[in-house]
Amino acid sequence: MPDAVSGATGAATYTATPTVDRPDQMGKDTFLKLLVAQMRYQDPANPVDSSQMMAQTATFTQVEKLEQLVTQNASMLVLQESATAGSLVGRTATYTDTDGTSVSGIVSSVKLASRDSEAIAVIGGKNVPVGRLTEIAVTKTA
Repeated sequence: MPDAVSGATGAATYTATPTVDRPDQMGKDTFLKLLVAQMRYQDPANPVDSSQMMAQTATFTQVEKLEQLVTQNASMLVLQESATAGSLVGRTATYTDTDGTSVSGIVSSVKLASRDSEAIAVIGGKNVPVGRLTEIAVTKTA
């Protein structure tokens, strides 16, 4: 079965993470260290302009608020994934197994996501990460 993202055939596993490590970006700790160093080594005869100090303090506050938003968004993503995963119970799901074959079965239960792990659908007694599901269908009753 072709991979929906790259068009390649074979097993594919995609895992979403709630955090992004960006070593090239300045964090709030680095910013605070620079601000303290600037205050420590300023010339007493020529102090820093108060408007500059206010602008730097406002920037620091913005960085903190953005970090709070990132944390809240990660929490909302986990809740959304949990709500979506719960609706899978009783439906027929298809996923790509580790050997590349397509497997279908009825979702008997779902283990909800947490901040550190993806939601897991239990299909035929096997734990399958929700991100590996390729198709969801309404289960037909006979």
